[in-house]
Amino acid sequence: MSAAPTGARRLVLVAGAGRSGTSTMAGVLQRLGLVVPQPEVPPDESNPRGFYEPLWAVELHKELLERVPARTNDARPDAARLVDESIDRDAVRAQVAAWLAEHAAQADRSGRAGAPLLVKDPRTLWFTELWCEAAAAAGLEVCFVTMLRHPAAVARSRDTHYLADRPADFRTLRQTANVASWVNGTVTTERLTRGRPRAFVRYDDLLADWRSAVGRCVDQLGLDVTVPSADEHHPVDDFVDVRLNRSRTSWDDVSTSAAVREVADAAWEAADALVDDPVDVAAVARLGEVGERYALMHREAEALTLDHTGVAVQRARREVRRRLAQEAAASTGPARPRWRVAAGRVRRGVRRGVRRVAGRERA
Repeated sequence: MSAAPTGARRLVLVAGAGRSGTSTMAGVLQRLGLVVPQPEVPPDESNPRGFYEPLWAVELHKELLERVPARTNDARPDAARLVDESIDRDAVRAQVAAWLAEHAAQADRSGRAGAPLLVKDPRTLWFTELWCEAAAAAGLEVCFVTMLRHPAAVARSRDTHYLADRPADFRTLRQTANVASWVNGTVTTERLTRGRPRAFVRYDDLLADWRSAVGRCVDQLGLDVTVPSADEHHPVDDFVDVRLNRSRTSWDDVSTSAAVREVADAAWEAADALVDDPVDVAAVARLGEVGERYALMHREAEALTLDHTGVAVQRARREVRRRLAQEAAASTGPARPRWRVAAGRVRRGVRRGVRRVAGRERA
């Protein structure tokens, strides 16, 4: 079992990679009585049943990640550290704590006194410590529900919803990056939630028998949530649909290397053992080893792409020189000073562009 609850009001953070069932789990927990602070991110074509994500939290996360910059699905092993170092911890902590206290009070005024708050956003991973500190300042105890779905199914689902209209070569690159970010996110989530109340839930289990999956989860967390019996129809029965799982748990049609598949399968096997026991010592140790292997793989990939990055930078510089030469040839007489001002702006803009290109290549 994970760390015992203290009896304080709970804040449930739903973690897990995008397309791994986090929205389904959040929707289930909301229907079982947890409070999702309003307003929520509205549904769209990629998730017509809703995201159950507080809009304020999502916008905050986006703003903070933009400063690094870092992505929701970031494959860099040091992404969590980079994000943490970019935050004005005291200021943001106070902001989040005030927001949590406000919505806890709103729930109390609406007749839901003591009901756990629920925050779900895949970006929350990068701000785990921040949310824990802010929750403590607001008098809440954090617990984590991490959704698990095989990385091949996650990659296929992302391909279906986000890459269908992109060229084949781009889709291959993104599939590899998606699998890599799944590994990085899984390893990082386990490490950052270690020692805290937590539960791991398989997406397939949630769809097949949500009562059993959620029942095990709330027992592990010590949540004051009543799961109805099988003979009692509940709104969750109308919400959970096994047809939601349209991506096969197979590496077929997922374009990535054998080495990436191997490390992803190792991470999946170790994380899967945490469903029954979220503090399984052997599984935690295996995930730690996988994290080290993945970090080494990522460093090697960075080394191999240095030449490619260098070529991209050279091309950008060559384009700068070409554009400046054209501007110079077209500039005569009194227009010269204006051209110099424009050229300076072009050079500064391209330097920023080169840095962005290099950053994307490294990521």
